[in-house]
Amino acid sequence: MQNKRTGSIQRKTYETDITLNLCLDGEGKASLKTGVPFLDHMLTLMTVHGFFDLTIDASGDTEVDDHHTVEDIGICLGQAMKTALADYSSINRYGHCSLPMDETLARVTVDLSNRPYLHYDVVQVDQKVGTFDTALVQEFLRALSVHGGMTLHVEVSYGENTHHILEAIFKALGRTLDQATLANLRSKGPLSSKGSL
Repeated sequence: MQNKRTGSIQRKTYETDITLNLCLDGEGKASLKTGVPFLDHMLTLMTVHGFFDLTIDASGDTEVDDHHTVEDIGICLGQAMKTALADYSSINRYGHCSLPMDETLARVTVDLSNRPYLHYDVVQVDQKVGTFDTALVQEFLRALSVHGGMTLHVEVSYGENTHHILEAIFKALGRTLDQATLANLRSKGPLSSKGSL
C-alpha cells in the first residue's frame, strides 16, 4: 500500500474531550495522554505489538471515575480504525493471536466484518489494578468493537496475576488487529463472497 491508512477523531462531550490520531501503517509509536495511566500502558502495548502509530490527547471527568474516559477512547479508536480502513478493501480481514504472559494465555480473534459483536470470556480478575477498575477493559473493548465494526472474541481461560491477564489481552489485540489489517494484494475489494461488507 502506497498511501498510509489513517484516521483522526475528535470527540467532545460534557464528560470527555478527546483527540485521537491512528496510523495503521506505522512503526509502533505511541504518544498517549489519556488521564488514565493504566490505559496509557495497555494502549502502548497494543500499539507496539500492532505496529500502529497512535496519539491520544484526552481529558475527562476522572474525578468521578475513569469510566467515561475509557469508554469514549474505545469509541474514538474504533471510529478511527473504521475511517482508516475505508471500505475494508484488500486486507486480510481476519486475525487471531494466542499470546502467553507467564502463567496466562490470552486468545484474541477478530473479523473486520462491519458486524459489531464482542465475546468477552476472561477468568475472574481482581477488581483493581492500582486505581484502575478492571471491569472497564470490557467496556473499552465493547466500544471498540461497536464503533470499529468488528466481531471481536477475547478469551482468557486461565491466569492468576491480573496485570498479566490484561497485558496479555492488549498485546494479543495489537497483534490480531495487525494481522487483520495487513494488505492482501490478492483481494481486489472487500474479502467477501457478497462483494461488500
